Amino acid sequence: MTTPKLVEHFFRHEYGRLVAVLSRRVGAQYIEVIEDAVQSAVMTALESWTIAGLPDNPSAWLFRVAHNNLMGELRQRTRRRRILEENAKEDIDTPENGPGVFLAGEVRDNLLQMLFVCCDEAIPVESQLVFALKTLCGFDIREIALRLFTSEANVYKRLGRARSRLRELPPRLGELTGKQCSARLPAVNKILYLLFTEGYLSSDAEMAIRRELCDEAIRLAAILAAHPVGQAPETFALLALMHLHAARMTARLNRSGGLLLLEEQDRELWDRQQIQIGLEWLAKSAQGDAFSRYHAEAGIAAEHCLAPSFQETRWDKVVECYSLLERIAPSAIHKLNRAVAVGEWQGPAAGLAVLKGFEPPTGLARSYLWAAVLADLHRRCGNTQTAKRYRDVAFKSAPTPAVKELLQRRLRTGSPG
Repeated sequence: MTTPKLVEHFFRHEYGRLVAVLSRRVGAQYIEVIEDAVQSAVMTALESWTIAGLPDNPSAWLFRVAHNNLMGELRQRTRRRRILEENAKEDIDTPENGPGVFLAGEVRDNLLQMLFVCCDEAIPVESQLVFALKTLCGFDIREIALRLFTSEANVYKRLGRARSRLRELPPRLGELTGKQCSARLPAVNKILYLLFTEGYLSSDAEMAIRRELCDEAIRLAAILAAHPVGQAPETFALLALMHLHAARMTARLNRSGGLLLLEEQDRELWDRQQIQIGLEWLAKSAQGDAFSRYHAEAGIAAEHCLAPSFQETRWDKVVECYSLLERIAPSAIHKLNRAVAVGEWQGPAAGLAVLKGFEPPTGLARSYLWAAVLADLHRRCGNTQTAKRYRDVAFKSAPTPAVKELLQRRLRTGSPG
């Protein structure tokens, strides 16, 4: 791995952790100063590591530089001695003093704590998601826009709203009550869901799957599920969904790193142990009366994992789960997915009937997903010209080469959906 790639790797892995820990130490009201300090540390790493090579502990190196950048900036900007005094004992000048604790222990709690902080009820939900994905998960603006089916301009606006709110009413990371955490749990779960989703089907042009994002989402969800505030059926169902999807990760790529369709995957490569873990979490999530979107999606994933083959999938059960999903979490993308499942169960004409007269929101209408599904259903119905029109749109709007190659294989062959 080249030095620039390695720096990017550490940026992805450590950015949110550094922001979370430093926010706890000086307060979330300094979030923009903290982000600048962390970004500066990454740029310094790129310059220094290219010349001198990697330090013994790259993560500790980044933390030390970001911490010192932050302290220097606060001295210049605020001259608030109280803040400096509180952090003086934590000044870090050598790799042996402190970073080991940061890496081994406190980050496990601080990153989740910061997720709860940024899910302040006074911040619009859309802005909560944007801020968390950008600041804590290391997503870029383009990736966020793709995941939330919105424009990059809207992402910038939402990010600004979230930062403004944190400047106005900055909670110190440890002052949230149990009641506040419980109220914010659904938003935290949604952020972890989007983090996993970006890993499972990446918008990165060079990586079809980003396993490290999936692993991080599972790790954080597991910590959340072990904490009293996160011990809820919704969290358990989310963990089930993640494990059931992750179990099929290896089989989703061909030898050249391209994506494989579900029907193309070698099911012998599926991780049966991880499937079992997912099913255990799904069973645990069934305790009580709560039923969330993650229950429905985990149910769909379980049907795929337990099916002996693509043809033997219980598509009627998959459609039933999608119908439940639409009722509890209405969404155009859920309707689209139900149409796909109906097309497998009752034929492509029935799938098209699900979408008849439906006008998707602008974000989805411009996405490759909408065009690809309609192209596939029309192709299988024999509507050649209509299929071609949607197919061309799907190819043009595919976000990555891996997705475009998958669409070309699916939409230009005669294989069923």
